[in-house]
Amino acid sequence: MKGLRRPSESGALRLGKADPDAPDKPAKTDKKERRAREAAEAEVARVGLPLEPSHSGPRLGDLLVERELISHDDLAAALVRQEESGARLGAALVELGALDEKSLVLALAHQRGLEVVDLRRESPDPETLAALPESVARGLGALPLRRNDDGFDIVVADPNRPGLLHDLSRAVGGNVTLLLAPPGDLRRAIDRSYRALAGVDEFVRNFELTAAAARPEESSELETAVEARAPVVKVVDLILTQAMRDRASDVHIEPQSDHVRVRMRIDGALHDVLDLPSEMGAAIVSRVKIMADMNIVDRRRSQDGQIEANIDGRPLDIRVATTPVIWGEKTVLRLLDKSTSIFKLNDLGMPHETHEVFSDLVRSPFGMVICAGPTGSGKTTTLYATLSEVDTVARNVMTIEDPVEYVFPDINQTQINEVGGVTFASGLKAILRQDPDVILIGEVRDVETARIAVQSALTGHFVLSSLHATDAASALGRFLDMGIEPFLIAPAVLAVVGQRLVRRICRECRVPFEPTSAELELYERIGGPAKQEFLHGEGCNFCSGSGYQGRIGVYEVLRATDPMRHLIVERAPHSEIRALAIEEGMTPLRDEAVGLVANDVTTISEILRSVYPL
Repeated sequence: MKGLRRPSESGALRLGKADPDAPDKPAKTDKKERRAREAAEAEVARVGLPLEPSHSGPRLGDLLVERELISHDDLAAALVRQEESGARLGAALVELGALDEKSLVLALAHQRGLEVVDLRRESPDPETLAALPESVARGLGALPLRRNDDGFDIVVADPNRPGLLHDLSRAVGGNVTLLLAPPGDLRRAIDRSYRALAGVDEFVRNFELTAAAARPEESSELETAVEARAPVVKVVDLILTQAMRDRASDVHIEPQSDHVRVRMRIDGALHDVLDLPSEMGAAIVSRVKIMADMNIVDRRRSQDGQIEANIDGRPLDIRVATTPVIWGEKTVLRLLDKSTSIFKLNDLGMPHETHEVFSDLVRSPFGMVICAGPTGSGKTTTLYATLSEVDTVARNVMTIEDPVEYVFPDINQTQINEVGGVTFASGLKAILRQDPDVILIGEVRDVETARIAVQSALTGHFVLSSLHATDAASALGRFLDMGIEPFLIAPAVLAVVGQRLVRRICRECRVPFEPTSAELELYERIGGPAKQEFLHGEGCNFCSGSGYQGRIGVYEVLRATDPMRHLIVERAPHSEIRALAIEEGMTPLRDEAVGLVANDVTTISEILRSVYPL
């Protein structure tokens, strides 16, 4: 970080390379610098705005330029952005990429003489947290951390916000001492601290009291599940809100013998989050069924549904699946955040060589590219990233999906509707009559769909599809097992991408550690390079103590070369196909995953969990 130092032990923040008490070096006076400074001053005069609200310290813009954290050109551009959007100057600089959040916070701390707090390690006291309602905390961008002798220590990201101290003092009913943290850290800390499920016990008690007091003829499960003020409705809302804030991809509601267990899948791993009384299980499932427009009476067969919701101002598409188990009905909700941007190919984490090979393959005018992997391995993400790469005005791109997870504004997407007679096979037949250039098939599930997909690739269309398989080589075997003739598969398939997702080590808390002897033996056995130090996440507030945050893809690309096509036609076993692919340059999943360990992206235990059996 250019020109910044950490706070000294006394708590004072120092900026710049020299002692802050020493006289500043003479400013550069070359013509370019003078012109830039004059342009910034002219911009200030034109918009008629101060660089920041007046206070005893130096103005933020002046301070950042003086300490060489930004240039005069950056300041002028930020002032224009500030005038257009009404954003604070610091926020405008971060948006423009001229300054990072941590540098901004340290500069603000120097400007105002405030302390910077590491929210990775410090958590608010529950009693102190209760002093500031969640709505106020989110509205003001503030988090009460602890009580002090005079009042409250409250963490903010923008201490220059007009009226902030007054509003906070009035909200907590006491004196306020401001502390600083980067905006992103503060947002995550607020989401983590104000747990949506914190108030669930009250609704559970209300449900139990209501159920105990009501006579059978006065109580209706349907009424309970529909009534907006009913405790079960509130509990379902809180579960969905917490899942959204925790970045969960799935919510599992599982009836047990004496309770209902609620788990959430975060970064690919399930975590227990809540236990509910067993009496509440049927009502919870009924409420979810009503929201998803499913049959509330039929509990003896599996059902599927969909919910459109808006949580914390973010649109959410929820896919619901129920199935009968011995203790009731198990429900899984898959959460699709529509506000999440679609990845580009170069954002997927493919190594440079793999990315180049795959990018060349997907620019083919015809043929078939298959993404293979188990459920939850990121196949759809890869397909969508590929789709965004091949979509041009000159091409008619059409999809058949179940579900349509992300909507492209200029692509023709079709949703499976089995009740209405729209299956993958029938939908694909209809798409072929629409003069397509590129076809995306969400999943090849049956022999009819597979046959039409292969024939489409052979007749001049570029086909993208996903297939459940353990690796790239086994995906070809799946097609053969479906009954597709090998002399059709060989010329149709251009490539198969095998993939997995592994969790990343949390950047906020990664530290050196000593792997177990079994882990080291595994690392050496699968070809890991010599390594002096291994890292893992020791657990912090930002990763909820797991040591992991986010995921990255692991890929292998099998190309259909002439020798490979010969093996396919000969129905060669999986081992021969895989050996030839590696001989021809394919880096297998296992080797890619070991490389991530060597580069301190993930851990040995994580590749053992997700990849090693290959």
